[in-house]
Amino acid sequence: MKDATDWVERFPGLSRLDLPTKQLLTARSQIINVPQGVMIFGPGNSPENMLFLLNGTVRVQQVSETGHEIVLYRIAAGQSCVLTTACLLAYEDYAAEGIAETDVTAVAVPRTVFDDLVAQSKPFRDFVFAAFSKRITDLFLMIDEVAFQRIDVRLADKLIRLSGDGDGVATTHQRLSIELGTAREVISRQLQEFQRRGWIAQSRGQITLKDRASIAALASK
Repeated sequence: MKDATDWVERFPGLSRLDLPTKQLLTARSQIINVPQGVMIFGPGNSPENMLFLLNGTVRVQQVSETGHEIVLYRIAAGQSCVLTTACLLAYEDYAAEGIAETDVTAVAVPRTVFDDLVAQSKPFRDFVFAAFSKRITDLFLMIDEVAFQRIDVRLADKLIRLSGDGDGVATTHQRLSIELGTAREVISRQLQEFQRRGWIAQSRGQITLKDRASIAALASK
């Protein structure tokens, strides 16, 4: 498999490593494939590998004891999992779960290799902590949104983002509630209000943006 020999070059921080370190990563790593919908890691599990995503998307989410879910972040191709990094550094178990949103191809680097490189390779250490600090900043922004921003503004912004260049969003009230960290009933009431204003139309598993300009104006507040 071609990825088995060139995957290091797909990560800018790793591509700057010296040749012996690249060869070590290549020799000691393993390519893994995970089908869509499978839980890659979960609460109470201890990470045995550092994960680098080659293809696909992984959703990292927190689930409370009452079953309330919130999406913390997503891992895309060319990124590593910061939660795995944190658990490896602290020798702790996962406190959240990672779900393959699509079929996923990733590289698993054993804990022993990760520990040795963090201790001995400054470029590798810089890569790890740069990715870690970036994701922590993103998480603080998400906490700020959940705690302080109006739900109608956040929902409008989410609809604009999910619709991309079109006007259709294939999603459910439950999925939006997880994305925004609130109750499904709150999302349902707000979508009903958007529909009353003529901004959207709803059908099973689908939301159509009828007045994108008004939704975008609300999202920008």
